[in-house]
Amino acid sequence: MWVAAFWGAFSASSLLIGAYVALRYDLPKRWVGLIMAFGAGALISAVSFELVEQSLDAAGGTLAPAFGLAAGALVYFGGDWYIDKRGGAERKDIAGEGGTGNASAIMLGTILDGIPESIVVGGSLVAGLGVSVAMVAAAFLSNFPEAIGATVGLKRGGTPVRKLWALWIAIVAVSCISSALGYVVLDDAPATVGALFQAFAAGAILTMLADSMMPEAYEEGGKLVGMVTVLGFAVAAGLSRLE
Repeated sequence: MWVAAFWGAFSASSLLIGAYVALRYDLPKRWVGLIMAFGAGALISAVSFELVEQSLDAAGGTLAPAFGLAAGALVYFGGDWYIDKRGGAERKDIAGEGGTGNASAIMLGTILDGIPESIVVGGSLVAGLGVSVAMVAAAFLSNFPEAIGATVGLKRGGTPVRKLWALWIAIVAVSCISSALGYVVLDDAPATVGALFQAFAAGAILTMLADSMMPEAYEEGGKLVGMVTVLGFAVAAGLSRLE
């Protein structure tokens, strides 16, 4: 469980790196968009090879993967809609225009984005084969640009720097706990429950990618985003085969 917690915290630690970069430097939005595109490609690969494929193998011919995908998509969609209404709609805006929102909504939105990833990171340790390198890398890369955009926006909105750091540290702590929870829940769980759990995370992550991450990456990164997304997919796919 402690190993799972460590990897959950590590995959979310890029939030702190992104916040530091946003407060200290002014990175070109195009470069941040390309980083986001690479992370999106890596997440698509992780969903395909680490979640859906394994869910189908573990389901034993049941409909658990289908129910899990649908439930994950619906839960994320509903939670995202609620958070958007509360002021967290621009949390992935690389340009930092989320300052019109509020810190609580942006924090909840970032947690919503990261919990499925963290749970899967922890759950990947259940089989005893080590952590999923592809999933850790994908989560790490996807968190970095989100932290940059949200930090810039909150700072412009008047959020004190000390409160910003407290916010990101709290989110890393939640990711750490979520990863440990994923390990505990999936350890000794029936195969169909594991399949349902993995498919649920896959549905939530795919909905997040299509809803906000990929559109934002294209808006700021331009046409090159397509190539960088494929590169991220290929790198993560290669990592999944090395495990």
